[in-house]
Amino acid sequence: MQPIFTKIANAWRDRPVVLAKMLSFASIGVVNLIIDVIIFYISVRFLQLHLIAANVLSWLVAVTGSYMMNSKITFGRETGGLLSVGRYLRFAGSGVLGVAISTTVLLALSNYINIPAAKLASIVAGFAVNFCMSHFVVFRAYPAPGNKHDIV
Repeated sequence: MQPIFTKIANAWRDRPVVLAKMLSFASIGVVNLIIDVIIFYISVRFLQLHLIAANVLSWLVAVTGSYMMNSKITFGRETGGLLSVGRYLRFAGSGVLGVAISTTVLLALSNYINIPAAKLASIVAGFAVNFCMSHFVVFRAYPAPGNKHDIV
C-alpha cells in the first residue's frame, strides 16, 4: 500500500486522466446541485417539510444520484460500473467531510475577505476534498491479484 502523497504524485503524472475525471466529477456535481435545489424546493413548498428535514432529504437524493453517476461514469473503470453499499457509505461520508471542510474554510476566510470570495474558496476546498476522497479512497482501483503495486 502506497502512502497518499505517493499516490498523489503518481496521479499528477497521469494528469490527462485525472483532469478528465475532475471535469466529469464536477459536471456530475452540477447536475446533482440542481437536483438538490429542486428536491429542496418541492419539499418545502409543496410537502411543507421543515427546513432541516427538506435539506437532509434533498442532500440524500443528490448524494445518491452523485454516487450512482460517478460509479458508472467518472470511476466506471475502477468499479466495473457496479454499485456497492460500502462504497456508497464511504462516498456519503466523504461528502460530509467535504461540507465540513468547506464550512470551515468559509467561516475562517469570511473574517479576512468578503463573503462571496470566501464562499468561492470554500467551494474549491470542498471540491478538492470530495474529489480526492473519491479518487483515492471511495473509488480507488485495487491492484490485480499478484500485482504488488497500487493502481491510481
